[in-house]
Amino acid sequence: MMRTLPFYISRHYLMAFLLILSSLLGIVFIFDVIELLRRTAVKDVDIGVIFLMGVLHLPDIGQKILPFIALFAAMLTLWRLTRSQELIVVRATGVSVWQFLTPMLVTTLALGLFYLFTINPLGALMKRAYGELENKYIDNSAILDLSSSGLWLRQKDGERRFLLHADTVSVNPFTIKPLIAFIYDKNDQYLGRIDANSAVLQDKQWIIPEGWMNWKDKPAQKIGQTAIPTNLSLHKIQESMAAPGSVSFWELPHFISALEATGFPGLTHRMMYHELIVQPFFLCAMVVCAACFSLGMARRGTAFLSALAGLFAGSFAFGSNDMVLTLGTNQALPTWLAATAVPLITASVAMAALFHLEDG
Repeated sequence: MMRTLPFYISRHYLMAFLLILSSLLGIVFIFDVIELLRRTAVKDVDIGVIFLMGVLHLPDIGQKILPFIALFAAMLTLWRLTRSQELIVVRATGVSVWQFLTPMLVTTLALGLFYLFTINPLGALMKRAYGELENKYIDNSAILDLSSSGLWLRQKDGERRFLLHADTVSVNPFTIKPLIAFIYDKNDQYLGRIDANSAVLQDKQWIIPEGWMNWKDKPAQKIGQTAIPTNLSLHKIQESMAAPGSVSFWELPHFISALEATGFPGLTHRMMYHELIVQPFFLCAMVVCAACFSLGMARRGTAFLSALAGLFAGSFAFGSNDMVLTLGTNQALPTWLAATAVPLITASVAMAALFHLEDG
């Protein structure tokens, strides 16, 4: 029995987890497609592209709702086992609450690690593809890319396309240097390039104090102050550099190094890296939290109150975690403390409550 029971509970929990995950993602997909249809109402966008964008956006949404999925999967599993009186029989044989929670915790940890090592990298690729489609069909904004070779920026201006490259950046004012600006026509045919020591972002323009203009098949010419129009702002650049979910867990350490070497602050991505590491343990804390609200209430037949109380507790923990992570991003707290504080507090409080409720 002791060998069969863990697999039996794990199977029930895994089925509940997948059921809730698929249901919530299905609902999110429908609302996401409706929102995309609204945003493209005045644009000629194929419905297939809309559905593809909805699918590409799912992993990013799934990461945000994972704590709630773990919470409700645990509550549903415990409610089912109690309703069928299986849990009552098991406990009558001397099995403690921690013994039948352990399979659920192990399964949750395994699911969290599977997401971290497998789904997260895939989701990062899908989010990048989503951003490219959004840029192509909806926003038509500039595209930023950062790698070990520096900053790359693609943007449009009427009939011309620009590809800007710089090794480093500085702020106040936002300056990229040295600048190489490749110029293309609307058919991506190379026209020429501008080489300059620097370019300053000012009033929706890249102001180039002086440089060299190299038109195709023509000798280089020295130019005075010139400007390249852009739809970027400093706020938009910082948001693009800190887009959550666009960099996979495996790439984050190298990306942070490239970010800081270029001149951008890497705190947001460092915070994200710590958050991803802690997330599997946060999911386990939500399972323990679910047990606090499910066992006693389910035995008394108050499943609705159990779900309501669990939803409130999960929302409070999720909101608190989000707030503390923001404090870490704003340097009000160390990143490791901001990432681990709420999961540790949630797990400690839930375990203490469960000890009190179940073990006297």
